Amino acid sequence: MKKIGIIVGSLREHSFNRIIAEAIPELAPAAEYEFISIDELPLYNGDVDKGPGPEPVQRFREAIGRSDGIMIVSPEYNSGIPGVLKNALDWASTPTRTAVLLRKPAGVVGATPGAKGTMLAQQQIRQTLEAVQVFVLPFQKMYISQVMEKVDTDRRLLTDESTRKYLQRYAESFIRWIDQAPTID
Repeated sequence: MKKIGIIVGSLREHSFNRIIAEAIPELAPAAEYEFISIDELPLYNGDVDKGPGPEPVQRFREAIGRSDGIMIVSPEYNSGIPGVLKNALDWASTPTRTAVLLRKPAGVVGATPGAKGTMLAQQQIRQTLEAVQVFVLPFQKMYISQVMEKVDTDRRLLTDESTRKYLQRYAESFIRWIDQAPTID
């Protein structure tokens, strides 16, 4: 069974993207899932990125290392990638030749109250991932717009049936992608 690490690009406990991320294991039970926290990561600083790095960074890198693939579920802040997520990806991309993200399959999902989904943030996330040679699931995008109408925040559930099916298809495609990604190397 594949192990999927899920990274949520928001620190808010009740974020819409966390609700979306929490739906993935239920919708695609053919894999095991681990939520990988970015909450305690210090700001990236090459001066302290020596050896294994600070303890929160070690835990973060080890969790990614245990995963066969990474799903990133992120909001869009000011038309771009949330700073906390960019910081986490910077920590996961070093040291360059042995980074835990190197050649790791990844999928990107995003939800926003706005009408355009998270297109701009996902472009930046993909750009960052591709720069560190991550195998990002090609040809498929998972943008969830008007998320407030699609979740029940009190019960922390994705309730919109169309979005549930869309997310299920995306997650299942990603699980299959994990086996295919290394062949493109």
